[in-house]
Amino acid sequence: MNPPLTPAQRERIDNTIRFLSVDAVQRAKSGHPGAPMGLARQTFQLWDAHLRFDPSDPAWPLRDRFVLSNGHASMLLYALLHLYGYDLSLDDVAAFRQLHSKTPGHPEYGDTPGVEVTTGPLGQGFAHGVGMALAARATRDRFPGEGGPGNHFVYGIVSDGDLMEGISSEAGSLAGHWRLGNLIYLYDDNEITIDGPTSLCFSEDVPRRFDAHGWHVQELDGDDVEGLDAALQAARAETEHPSLVCTRTVIGRGSAVAGSSKAHGAPLGPDNIAAAKQDAGWPAEPDLLVPDDVRAFFSERIAAKRAAREERDAKLESWRQSAPEVASAWDAARRGALPEDLDALLSDGLADKADATRNHGKVVLERLAEAAPYLIGGSADLAGSNAPPILKGRGTVAAPEDGAGFYAGTNVHFGVREHSMAAITNGIALDGTLRAYCGSFLQFSDYARPAIRLAALMGVPAIYVFTHDSIYLGEDGPTHQPVEHLDALRAIPNLPVFRPADGLETAAAWAFAARHESGPVLMALTRQKLPPLERPSGFQLSDVARGGYAVVEEAQPKVVIVASGSEVSLACDTAEKLRAEKVPARVVTLPCLELFLEQPRAWREALIPAEGVPVVAVEAARGQSLHQLTGSRGLVCGIDRFGASAPCADLAEFFGFTPDRLFARILEHLQELEA
Repeated sequence: MNPPLTPAQRERIDNTIRFLSVDAVQRAKSGHPGAPMGLARQTFQLWDAHLRFDPSDPAWPLRDRFVLSNGHASMLLYALLHLYGYDLSLDDVAAFRQLHSKTPGHPEYGDTPGVEVTTGPLGQGFAHGVGMALAARATRDRFPGEGGPGNHFVYGIVSDGDLMEGISSEAGSLAGHWRLGNLIYLYDDNEITIDGPTSLCFSEDVPRRFDAHGWHVQELDGDDVEGLDAALQAARAETEHPSLVCTRTVIGRGSAVAGSSKAHGAPLGPDNIAAAKQDAGWPAEPDLLVPDDVRAFFSERIAAKRAAREERDAKLESWRQSAPEVASAWDAARRGALPEDLDALLSDGLADKADATRNHGKVVLERLAEAAPYLIGGSADLAGSNAPPILKGRGTVAAPEDGAGFYAGTNVHFGVREHSMAAITNGIALDGTLRAYCGSFLQFSDYARPAIRLAALMGVPAIYVFTHDSIYLGEDGPTHQPVEHLDALRAIPNLPVFRPADGLETAAAWAFAARHESGPVLMALTRQKLPPLERPSGFQLSDVARGGYAVVEEAQPKVVIVASGSEVSLACDTAEKLRAEKVPARVVTLPCLELFLEQPRAWREALIPAEGVPVVAVEAARGQSLHQLTGSRGLVCGIDRFGASAPCADLAEFFGFTPDRLFARILEHLQELEA
């Protein structure tokens, strides 16, 4: 137990945090000083007396996680990271919001040691934290035993803005349903947003809302340190419910604009800062001051945190000795161990099988779960449509079977909640033990897109599996038929989008995703049955990971047809018709445009010429992203409108995606070029 701080000591520490934040924002001439000023006291108390971490090892797997969901308060986090000895110098703090600094405007995972998740888009941190908490519980129950992993807590701070965003309701509902007693959030109830008081637009009873979601709710004054300690202890003791501690705070505390929206999103200004420092008895100069006694205090606390880590590691070592097989399995999960023959294992027997790629995906995922038992995932109430499916015999999280732990199952039912589903999947991946996947219909990637974008930004290895990838889902009509979605998803940096054409490409896509560690992977799979492709004799499964390869080869083609997914077999049939008319056509399958564009230019242009031979790209969607392959002499055969409600074959005929219609269109284009 730490000796209690005197009121004077506490105020000195709090002011160090406050004015580090204020001064850094003023130096940057932009930022949000108000929230750090109001949150300094309770956040310091949380970190000092409750949060388990080791500043010298930010990736220590047994640490508690801290999520600053109101990421605009980033200087609060940077101040604490600096004071507690993370690799974040005072010069880094001084470079707040500057190019290439470790202190960007909002916390970014991977840029700053100790930042657990990128936050800023409000509500996202809240939902990602739910995923982190679920991952911890799943780890605990999969690798059980006293002293083992997964027994940490996820703490966070959430704001009015976080709770207004709809994703927090989705994720909060799931956290309560899953009984995540290891999730503890402080609600910064300062009653202020950018436009003014929250009463302008937010009058719900937050405690009752979370009580209805199944949370353990407490309320207290933000300056009540003893009350906060008691509330956090009670929250940890409440193992069956996530906890929300509602704390009433004052934004911009101690400044002339305290309690107003003026403290939210702009520097305080030199005069206001000088007055605030004078009122607090704080030196006007230098800025970014850390007094020697405060520095000495934190040096002692850093040593205490490391000593606590050593005690926890000793318990883990005892667990290793008592459960060596379980410990070995945990280690394998942490390093993402996979068999060397993964590609062959996943693709076995699929080369000659006609089926929808969603069905191929089901077979492949079952096999991958055997090879990588650390998988966890599910769909947004669409498992019956194989998006992705329920894995047989692997249990369901929060529905124990055969005596398994409550969270030990592989399958997760997210319900109809695509947005939080994707964010929770990211949070599981961020935890670092389990490989998470999720999915829905491709049309509803719109709902998941903000979290998908964050995964790509963070480089988090989440896997998204979307089915019903085109107008060919048929009678459900244009509300469910994705038209612009492939282009929109391909526009996200660091996101390989796979659209496989048959079973082998589906298996190769999953193998790539299982190995990929530097970001998310997305798959778009068909509802309708596709024939297996006939490939040249030199084909290897690794060709799929290059993003494109020839399935119909011609040494001197007069046209190159590029397609993905269900349109590849259409392109092959069309090439056969063209050959009969003395028009040799090469067909290139493009399972992943992003990976193709990463290949050397000479290799790409040998396959898809940049000049000379016309290139025709075919996609039963907008196809805008394929224009970069077709050049000035090329053609994109896509769709320039929304879909329609009709049987699949009728839609193909209407939109021109039949061999006869595509053949005629290509011939017409070639004739126009020759005219």
